[in-house]
Amino acid sequence: MYSQSPGASLDIEALSGICGSISIACWIVVFSPQIIENFRRHSADGLSLIFIIVWLLGDVFNILGAVLQGVLPTMTILAVYYTFADIVLLGQCFYYRGFTLSDAQPTLDEEAITDEATEDSPLLSQANDTSTRAPSRPTAADADRHRRSSSFSSFHSHLAQVDAAHLSPATPLIASSKPTANPPAVSATKTTSAFRAILFNTTALVLVCAAGVLGWFLSTRSAHYSHHHQNTSLASEPAGIRFDLWGQIFGYFCAALYLGSRIPQLLLNYRRKSTEGVSMLFFLFACVGNLTYVMSIFAYEPGCAKMEQEYAASRCDGGEWAREYSRYVLINTSWLIGSAGTLLLDLMIFVQFWIYRKNGT
Repeated sequence: MYSQSPGASLDIEALSGICGSISIACWIVVFSPQIIENFRRHSADGLSLIFIIVWLLGDVFNILGAVLQGVLPTMTILAVYYTFADIVLLGQCFYYRGFTLSDAQPTLDEEAITDEATEDSPLLSQANDTSTRAPSRPTAADADRHRRSSSFSSFHSHLAQVDAAHLSPATPLIASSKPTANPPAVSATKTTSAFRAILFNTTALVLVCAAGVLGWFLSTRSAHYSHHHQNTSLASEPAGIRFDLWGQIFGYFCAALYLGSRIPQLLLNYRRKSTEGVSMLFFLFACVGNLTYVMSIFAYEPGCAKMEQEYAASRCDGGEWAREYSRYVLINTSWLIGSAGTLLLDLMIFVQFWIYRKNGT
């Protein structure tokens, strides 16, 4: 004989399922905005290669920990998907930046400045002559020629800045005032672009979350249909939560790598004083995915409580509910640390988006 489940229990189970589905939906599309951003700019200079490599190692340990610990098959499949997506993103970075592990940004070569061709530079380079001939001391003629060339260059640059209207005797030669840093038209354009970016990111996030909720609803309906078309007995009580040592070790390795992966990206943004080339939607999906994943773990209902609500019998004896819940959280502590810690570091990246928003982002 079955009894109706209380509304509170359904809310806890539904909350865990909805959060888990939203997290899965966010993690499925998390890499797409950054891959599209790199393809659109034909560059991957905004991303730290160390960030991607460490994240890839974290996903590898995530697969090992998930398999050994015996988590849901869906999470194991997603961990494999993350790994392949990391490889695609890393390959894209190597394609645009060359095979290098350095995050150093290309700088202007000083030798290129000194060797730049001018009016006085010879047509043929004198590199071969310097190896066979000692440098000669400058003569008075050389000094005079250099002085006349500098004067001519200075006069030419000054003349190029003079407007043609100032050649008339009736028009005085008054230095033009410098344009303002942000003209009204430019400010309006920047405001419109920022509004469009916010609208696009919000719409994309809402659609992905809606897809996650829809996925939870369909899976729940399917499970409900299967439940009422098979014989269910007390013997079908879910198996107890097992603790695997190596699964936990790999889980903590995964958490450490996830936390460490954000540091190179934070440092790269700080050195560049810019977040240009970094997709905000990339980290937005990561934040929502981590947040809902943590919520799905905490919104756990022990098996004894489920059996108590499903059958007209008391299944949770004494502190069994608290012991099972604590054991479940303890087993998932490494994944909680990795997700919650990464969420905080991603919030720091959002702070950088705000600080460096005027630097071309």
